[in-house]
Amino acid sequence: MARYLPLILVGVLLNATAQVALKQGMRQIGHFDFRLSNVLGIGWNVIINPFIVSGLFCYIISVVVWLLVLSRVEVSYAYPLLSVGYIVTAFAGYYFFSEALSASRWIGIITICIGVWFITRTG
Repeated sequence: MARYLPLILVGVLLNATAQVALKQGMRQIGHFDFRLSNVLGIGWNVIINPFIVSGLFCYIISVVVWLLVLSRVEVSYAYPLLSVGYIVTAFAGYYFFSEALSASRWIGIITICIGVWFITRTG
């Protein structure tokens, strides 16, 4: 199973990249309320935003990669490794969006790293 770890990480990184791209797209669009009166305007802004389109594309590719992963490894091995995406997006949020990495978030990141280490040892 460990030999499929690079494939798993590609899927995870694509998923994390999608999150970061969607966040940037929404930063450009800005805050909006879900109301029938603004569905078309906001919908159009979402559809033409290159960050949102690329984020959705990354999601589609990550699903294809994930299907490859699930055809090769146990779901009890692969699925917990998705938590690596939380680590990647935390750092991306910090570097690209100046989001805070508080002590409690660091503790969470370290806990995830320990958990991922344990899971990869079982492969």
